[in-house]
Amino acid sequence: MTSLLHVDSSANRSDESISRRLTALFADTWRARHGSAGYTYRDLAAAPVPPLDSAYCALGRRVERDGLLPPARVGELIVSPAEQREWELTHPLITELLSADVVLIGAPMYNFSIPASLKAWIDRVSFPGAFSAPGTGDSLLRDTKVVVITTRGGAYGPGTPMEAWDFQTSYLRAYFAKHGVSDGNLSFITAEMTLADLVPHLAGFRSSAASSLATAQAELTALAAALTEPARVRVPRTP
Repeated sequence: MTSLLHVDSSANRSDESISRRLTALFADTWRARHGSAGYTYRDLAAAPVPPLDSAYCALGRRVERDGLLPPARVGELIVSPAEQREWELTHPLITELLSADVVLIGAPMYNFSIPASLKAWIDRVSFPGAFSAPGTGDSLLRDTKVVVITTRGGAYGPGTPMEAWDFQTSYLRAYFAKHGVSDGNLSFITAEMTLADLVPHLAGFRSSAASSLATAQAELTALAAALTEPARVRVPRTP
């Protein structure tokens, strides 16, 4: 059974959130083919992932010194109730991520980068050794397909005056590539000028915004349908 992990990070939990509307469209298309049995939803605004603390760092450093134990054995190194609490917050998130065939992320641009809620989730699941196969060190994310839906109030695409200010796409692309997700398994779909209908001085860009949104909707619907095709058999990943 193909599985989908759907992660939303917009602080705006209403229907006004374009990133949430787009991720919902992708998820609905996917579930229409697969049903809901393999579907997991995580709302990082409704249930924020706590930021890291000293106990997380101490446990992580101990794991690094012991040669990056797989998550299943991290409990052997816990020495305090604080570390136990941190690991109980962390391990389920890692398991959830590694169990997914497809990871869908809604990432609106906040201050030229990603929301703090998404960064907190990334920080926590990136526990030392979490994505490395025991023995070989191969990435456990090598077969995972990641779909990132980005939205931004202005225009930051290639050739625009603000292109160099986009620390959203470049960061997420670098992060997933570093952890073993290949270019072929990493997709970005973007809707720009999303504030054009709201902000008076952007009113002249409303047609561009509508075109960008329509293109994003068509692309993600096609991608969701394509990812519902039978997947190749993968080696089970044990977090």
